[in-house]
Amino acid sequence: MRESLSVIGRVSELSKINMSELHSVSRSACNSKGSMIVVSNRLPFVLKRNEKTGVLERKASAGGLVTAVAPVVIRGNGIWVGWPGIHLDNPSESIPESDPNDKTPTAGLRSSKIVAIHAEPKLFDRYYNGCCNGTFWPLFHSMPDRATFIADNWRAYIKINEEFAEKTVHALKLLKETKQKNDSPPIVWVHDYHLMLAANWIRQRAEEDELKCKLAFFLHIPFPPWDIFRLFPWSDEVLQGILGCDMVGFHITDYCLNFIDCCQRNLGCRVDRKNLLVELGGRTICVRPLPIGVPFDRFVTLAQNAKPVLSTSQKVILGVDRLDYTKGLVHRLKAFERLLLKHPEHIEKVVLLQISVPSRTDVKEYQDLKEEMDQLVGRINGRFTTPNWSPIRYIYGCVGQDELAAFYRDAAVALVTPLRDGMNLVAKEFVACQINTPPGVLILSPFAGAGEMMHEALICNPYELDDAAEVIHRALIMPEDERTVRMNHLRRREQMNDVDSWMKSFLKAMDSLEEETDDIGATSMQPVTIDDFDEYLSKYIGYTQKLALLLDYDGTLAPIAPHPDLATLPLETKHTLQRLSNMSDVYIAIISGRNVNNVKEMVGIEGITYAGSHGLEILHPDGSKFVHPMPMELQDKVVDLLKALQEQVCRDGAWVENKGALLTFHFRETPVAKRAALAETARRLITSAGFTPAPAHCAIEARPPVQWNKGRASIYILRTAFGLDWSERIRIIYAGDDDTDEDAMLALKGMAATFRIASSNIIKTSAERRLSSTDSVLAMLKWVERHFSRRKPRANSLTYKSARLTRDTLQMHVSYQLPARSPRHTPPRTPDKISDKSNSSGSESS
Repeated sequence: MRESLSVIGRVSELSKINMSELHSVSRSACNSKGSMIVVSNRLPFVLKRNEKTGVLERKASAGGLVTAVAPVVIRGNGIWVGWPGIHLDNPSESIPESDPNDKTPTAGLRSSKIVAIHAEPKLFDRYYNGCCNGTFWPLFHSMPDRATFIADNWRAYIKINEEFAEKTVHALKLLKETKQKNDSPPIVWVHDYHLMLAANWIRQRAEEDELKCKLAFFLHIPFPPWDIFRLFPWSDEVLQGILGCDMVGFHITDYCLNFIDCCQRNLGCRVDRKNLLVELGGRTICVRPLPIGVPFDRFVTLAQNAKPVLSTSQKVILGVDRLDYTKGLVHRLKAFERLLLKHPEHIEKVVLLQISVPSRTDVKEYQDLKEEMDQLVGRINGRFTTPNWSPIRYIYGCVGQDELAAFYRDAAVALVTPLRDGMNLVAKEFVACQINTPPGVLILSPFAGAGEMMHEALICNPYELDDAAEVIHRALIMPEDERTVRMNHLRRREQMNDVDSWMKSFLKAMDSLEEETDDIGATSMQPVTIDDFDEYLSKYIGYTQKLALLLDYDGTLAPIAPHPDLATLPLETKHTLQRLSNMSDVYIAIISGRNVNNVKEMVGIEGITYAGSHGLEILHPDGSKFVHPMPMELQDKVVDLLKALQEQVCRDGAWVENKGALLTFHFRETPVAKRAALAETARRLITSAGFTPAPAHCAIEARPPVQWNKGRASIYILRTAFGLDWSERIRIIYAGDDDTDEDAMLALKGMAATFRIASSNIIKTSAERRLSSTDSVLAMLKWVERHFSRRKPRANSLTYKSARLTRDTLQMHVSYQLPARSPRHTPPRTPDKISDKSNSSGSESS
């Protein structure tokens, strides 16, 4: 287990710390308005079993994050949720209280305020080593060639995240049972790449149980650009999991913009790059840069009290890193070798002290890296060593906090040159410990998050070895006055932006800081307007093409209602559709799961196409009708299935809707706790009757096993209306809100502008854009109306009558697969040949 990857890991990512030195009090303690629940992969301590007594004991974890967050949790009577660092044979074994002599920040965290995660060891290994460290770690550090994409590991990740969500909801219930100091809702703060799915499930289950809370997420590693992130096969699910929060924090603005870009390009979300906002399912998610700092004053104290450990007259170039391929250690050694070749005047005058902390020693990739480092150190030392001097001193192991502070303080140069790093606190720790006069010089990679703000450091590209060697040379010969000016600026900034300041910034972003704060900036996006569709649709539709509008009804045009009869079309939407139906260049089809006659009655507009039962029946504007044939043996079974559903699952508010070709079992009014059992029984009955169960909004549809869906129906409608070359002659907009619409979006992918009206639940969609509500759909329809009303009339505008001439020879053939029939059944009825009247259906333009 890599402590440095845990959210409760060390400030320095690497030190073996003397616990007695971590009890320093924050310079300016901050409090949250509401209680805080911290959810992290690891608890702020690990459990160890005493070898002699066999009793569990706490072993505190050191780190700036623990130092800053734990007091806020404790003062607010909050809870910490996480894995205890040990797989217990008996998960009900109680967690011990802290040692009475423990002075660390977590000493006041009582066992009653800890919710521990317990998981089967193999499952946890697939989650942690397989998915978190085998996939997300290299991918998010922009090293996709090192990432593995294994479905079993992803499933383990999902399962463990669900377990964290369940435990967090349990923690919310515990808080609800205790009297809080005020009525402010608690903050649930989810941390790091281990738990990117948890927030969405926490939100859903908290809403079901009527538990109020505010959700936040913070990522402690980089967030990659879109072209890297989209390589992950389940990237949509990760984004939507993170977007379950109210606020999402990253170290730097670049990571915020990468995330927002992925939300727009992957999910089709509406975004505001200026104010760093993302909209999903009608909710606005704030994205904020929150650069983490270090406990600056504590490191100053450590540096002041540390005894000297460098007994040499040579200038020391210091490197302190966990042994990981992201840290650029091989590149660093090679750059140092180039320095000695290009500038031999430094031979016998400088020494590179590289401290490498062991990491994942059981993984072959890390074993190979250690072997490569050992060989490279040996080769360079063998090449340049003199009787009185070796160029590299290599320490593979942990270093005590006192000793590390002395190294920081007395080093002439610090090399912090990762290939990619979320922040890298080593750079900040080095600066805090630079109390000598004159100070040392910091060399920093631009690919570490710290490189965005520590501008006075010498920036060094670790990939360019010759340039890196020159930067090291410049640092070694830098005049004292320049070193002093640079370091003074760095120290002033890091002292101001220490880890307590980071904690305050987080609480301010959550509008949960007890003290008065200034304006926290825009926290919600403006409602969707007509202008929001300009960039996406104007270039696609242009000013010469005809447009086909294919629209779902429930949840797209009309808001979802408790009962289908109550899902009425808003008057403004109806009037807009009416005006659009009268435009010669606009064709409209409503494709619904309702019975075709019912959807026509609900919309009530003449001259447009209606498709019911997900396209199994289509009513053309001229009154002709297409009905997809049903296998004979299923026609009799519909009645039996209807009766079985009514007898076995129609209770507690559940009921069955008979749509003719389809049956739909509705359970929206059923209590949440009873839904799963009823739905499972309904699925079993539907399957045993020979139908296909399909999920809908709090419903399950029983569909006949025919090869026909909204996708096939959409293409049939377009061919019938515009001829075989429809894809070259028209532009298409499709909008829908559930899984049945995905069939159409997939069939029309690349040939249509597609919109998914989606809630904040995790939804995989083929749509190019997401809309939050039926109001957003109305805004889109108004944009279409405005766009086409600005067009000049065309003499050759394609109308229904002229289109009919192009289809005189079009013969539609409908194919479907029938299930095996017993010989006693009569042959299925062959569909009537589509008449000329039926075949010429289209949108009558007036």
